[in-house]
Amino acid sequence: MIELVIDKRIRDLGGGFEVGRVLPFARRRMIGPFIFFDQMGPLDLAPGIPDRLDVRPHPHIGLSTVTYLFSGALTHRDSLGFHQEIRPGEVNWMVAGSGITHSERLEYARAHGAHMHGIQAWVALPVEHEETAPAFYHHEGADLQEWQDAGLRGRLIAGAADSLAAGVPTHSPLFYQHLEMEPGARHLVTMAYPERAVYVASGQAEVAGQVLNAGQMAVLTPASAADIQALEPSIIMVLGGEPVGERFMFWNFVSSSKERLEQAKEDWRQQRMKLPVGDDLEFIPLPEDKPAGTGASK
Repeated sequence: MIELVIDKRIRDLGGGFEVGRVLPFARRRMIGPFIFFDQMGPLDLAPGIPDRLDVRPHPHIGLSTVTYLFSGALTHRDSLGFHQEIRPGEVNWMVAGSGITHSERLEYARAHGAHMHGIQAWVALPVEHEETAPAFYHHEGADLQEWQDAGLRGRLIAGAADSLAAGVPTHSPLFYQHLEMEPGARHLVTMAYPERAVYVASGQAEVAGQVLNAGQMAVLTPASAADIQALEPSIIMVLGGEPVGERFMFWNFVSSSKERLEQAKEDWRQQRMKLPVGDDLEFIPLPEDKPAGTGASK
């Protein structure tokens, strides 16, 4: 059964690069530990696009970011010194923990043009790991567990589900799947977790008897069986996990403590956080401090 359907809302990351924001939502802040869910594109970018479309250096605490592309490419740089091009079917898993900064630039699209389409999600860290040391992991497509069924190709991005376990290190029980489904293909959502959701990134599908269009997320009723059937060629994301408790959120900061958010704000305001290695000539100001018209990253 479906508890709630959430429609994506358009948000500008700054400079005119728009995304579809799904989580957080007023009536449902989190799905398991997933506290943020944005769809990038689909968007066609021509060669020579302006730098203002890039997501300039910005900070995070208390979470892991998960970047996953269906098409296009992004260039990641962070304060740990990692410089990584992410391509379709690969996973960038960045643990912010006590604090990290990074940038996401459209360098490939600027040089060659690109059809950009993907998802960025944030996973809140459990309280005992909120201040863990920051880390970065990149997994090539060949590293990810895949399976096939009639008209379906599935990939496990993170966590464990349906007798598969991903290699990405996580800090709490969760699952995150990418399904490519042909019309008529079916998939039964795992019931191993108390909180689960299904998102239609493209196409159209029937979920637990209800039709969902592209840009809609169905939050499933706990302990209820839910079947997905594609009604046309579709890209479906399935996610969920164990709750980690209430979280507070300001801009790119997530924490179980409001005081910790204030500290993070002051650290960024006073430029006490190291900028990405090789990308330290600019940054996104704290939203309350930025001049009118300057975009925030999230």
